[in-house]
Amino acid sequence: MDFNLSFYKGKKVFITGHTGFKGSWLCQLLKNTGAELTGYALKPPTIPSLFEIAGIEQGMHSIIGDIRDYQSLKAAFDEAQPEIVLHLAAQPIVRDGYKKPVDTYETNVMGTVNILECIHNRPGVKSFLNVTTDKVYRNKEWEWGYRENEELGGYDPYSNSKSCSELITDSYRNSFFNNGTVAISTVRAGNVIGGGDFANDRIIPDCIRAAVRHEDIIVRNPFSIRPYQHVLEPLYVYLMIAAMQYEDGRYAGSYNVGPDDQDCLQTGALVDLFVSYWGEGIKWVNGFDNGPYEANFLKLDCSKLKATFGWRPHWNLDKAVKLAVEWSKCWIENGDICACMEKEINGFLKARQDGKKV
Repeated sequence: MDFNLSFYKGKKVFITGHTGFKGSWLCQLLKNTGAELTGYALKPPTIPSLFEIAGIEQGMHSIIGDIRDYQSLKAAFDEAQPEIVLHLAAQPIVRDGYKKPVDTYETNVMGTVNILECIHNRPGVKSFLNVTTDKVYRNKEWEWGYRENEELGGYDPYSNSKSCSELITDSYRNSFFNNGTVAISTVRAGNVIGGGDFANDRIIPDCIRAAVRHEDIIVRNPFSIRPYQHVLEPLYVYLMIAAMQYEDGRYAGSYNVGPDDQDCLQTGALVDLFVSYWGEGIKWVNGFDNGPYEANFLKLDCSKLKATFGWRPHWNLDKAVKLAVEWSKCWIENGDICACMEKEINGFLKARQDGKKV
């Protein structure tokens, strides 16, 4: 499939959730293309945050606001007059969903309604992409990957709220955009790894925090299997789908994006990789705490994405963990964060151009 990020040069792009981990990397990618970029999100969700330490705000229009506040969102949206909308704003942590279910549903459900209402009430948007999660599927602990036509129905408040976000998007597509004026897709991504993720209750950030303190890494669910991938893999797919459906609405739909089967590992095996790259004699211990339910086995079938766009992942899990460690050590040693990010982005795009998997 012939897709080049230069498509975005001069395009008006509106991103919700731009201050988060994935949002920050996405903004950096888009700024490099020359897009006219507006972001709308709460203040960065962590201290420190990639958004702040990498100076992501420079070269874009950053608006701090709550996706649940429709009037504030609409004012920002109307001012930006976007052609392309990428919806990333969410409460993204499973355990936080158990702690704050109302906030989780308000953000993930009504946030989706609000951004779709903005699109509905202002002509001009040609492409909308809603970023959801692999956890939208009703998990049956199968040993094979879920396909896009499988039953939705996440178990916990986070997963369920993202399932609702999928249904809402489909309802708006059928009710208000069935004339083809706006191409709409949802993309369900697996777990992402990369430098600058400081979130709680995520395995690589937990590893880094323990390593910095010279403590044992506590692994809550060492035998759970997840589809791990470098953060740039799904971000590239988001931009590819948004661009391709902008040009041809027949590409709109729902897509899975995740790694090949060999990179769907037990969490303990992932931490083994981290330990080998970090060094310094660190180790991990089984810290199973009998906490709230989380899926044990989760894998995606990405055949549709591969068949439709000729896409395949280019960085394997070993490479992803290695780069996360390199980025983290650069940050710890007060290195040039922006240069580190640009090196990764350029390396990733070159790998895609060369067609080599590493």
